[in-house]
Amino acid sequence: MLVRILNFFTNLSLIKRFTIASFIVMILGMFSLGRWVAEQIKIGVIKESATTTALYMDSFVTPHLQELGSASSLTAGHFEDLRSVLSEKTLGKQTVAIKIWSPDHYILYSDNPALIGRKFPPTEDLLKAWQGEVVAEVSNLTEEENVEERLGYHKRLLEIYSPVRLNGTNQIIAVTEFYQKVDILEAEIAAAQMRSWLMVGSTMMVIYLFLIGFVRYASNTIEKQEDELKDQVNRLTELLTHNDELNQRVRRSAANATEFNERFLRRTSAELYSGPIQEIELALTRLERVKSQNETCRLINPSVDLLCTDHLPTAKASLRTAMDETRAIAAGLVLPQLECLTLPEILVSVVRAHEQNTGTKVMLSMSDLPEQTPLEIKITAYRLIQEALNNAHNYAGGKGQQVRVRCQTNDILIEVSDLGPGFDVNHPVTSAEREHLGLAGMRERVESLGGSFTIESKINQGTKISAVLTLQNTGENKNG
Repeated sequence: MLVRILNFFTNLSLIKRFTIASFIVMILGMFSLGRWVAEQIKIGVIKESATTTALYMDSFVTPHLQELGSASSLTAGHFEDLRSVLSEKTLGKQTVAIKIWSPDHYILYSDNPALIGRKFPPTEDLLKAWQGEVVAEVSNLTEEENVEERLGYHKRLLEIYSPVRLNGTNQIIAVTEFYQKVDILEAEIAAAQMRSWLMVGSTMMVIYLFLIGFVRYASNTIEKQEDELKDQVNRLTELLTHNDELNQRVRRSAANATEFNERFLRRTSAELYSGPIQEIELALTRLERVKSQNETCRLINPSVDLLCTDHLPTAKASLRTAMDETRAIAAGLVLPQLECLTLPEILVSVVRAHEQNTGTKVMLSMSDLPEQTPLEIKITAYRLIQEALNNAHNYAGGKGQQVRVRCQTNDILIEVSDLGPGFDVNHPVTSAEREHLGLAGMRERVESLGGSFTIESKINQGTKISAVLTLQNTGENKNG
């Protein structure tokens, strides 16, 4: 049952939950405040009635009790005077009984003769009266001294204790106790409490309605803002999704462009081998024959120079040089078969090729590299290290060449450094120098795959090229 109530309450809207919760709080608060106010009204009415009655009673009783200032009991004459006064000047039909107490808790006078001269244990209210207070409370008549009142078929009476003082002093010489009916008093208390309950209830209701109205207005404003925010979030999400799709397309395009470029270079290399190189080789072969014929001609007829020329060796040397350079260019354009190699094998390959071509030493360090790497990452890493090492050889003389590659989370971190003369990275580089250094090409390769590229260099402190290639969100083709 409790679980069902909690589920029901949880499924309600914020304003409905607040309405129910605040209503419960208001009822509890109104009940607590109403009870406190009603109790204070009851205490106030009783105290006011007791004070008025005590003053009225004191005006008749005090003159006949003054002898108690010097004696412990009343003389017969004063006793009769007191009885005569109280019998003639009663407090009306509301007064039920009267007692006069001595300091040692004896009853000096009572309208019930059987109680005169008897001693009873003092009550708390009687002790307070001896200290000078006017004490009153609605009594249930349970004390031993209230036998006569109970015989009068009274269940509840207003019990009032009033101190009697010696004229001209604050000395208390006796305490007057009298009982009044509570019918009229309780009716007055009930009426006052009812008015207080109505006031508290109406005030709390007005506050509750005002609070609910304010919260409803605030809730409507919040809901409106939430709807607007949700709409903005949805639009932003759509834009981010669209942007992510565009980003994926750009990266796939860059990766495909890289592969296309490599295929183009491979085809160019193949065409160089099958075209110009073949023709140059054929020309060289013919020149060999011409040279042989020329040598034969000179042996047979040294005076004839028409077929004998010294330019043939030069032409042969030029063609040989052109063929070697063309073959070297073709070999440099094409990459090894990277699809079949792992990333560590590729790194070793490019470093060893550089060492063989330049005769320099490169320190290679690899750690935590993945076995499966996208082809575009392999191509970019190969070209980046190849170009960076060429720069290190051309401008640093191959001094202190180092290549460090490691994997961190989903990123490949590549660092290529040297101990050459370095340069000022803040100095503007001319277009010719930029093209020659290949820095722009390296940066473009890395950033086209969503990576980052940085250069650190200081004069006479070497140069370090760093690149971060992200394994995620690269091209669609994954290769080992």
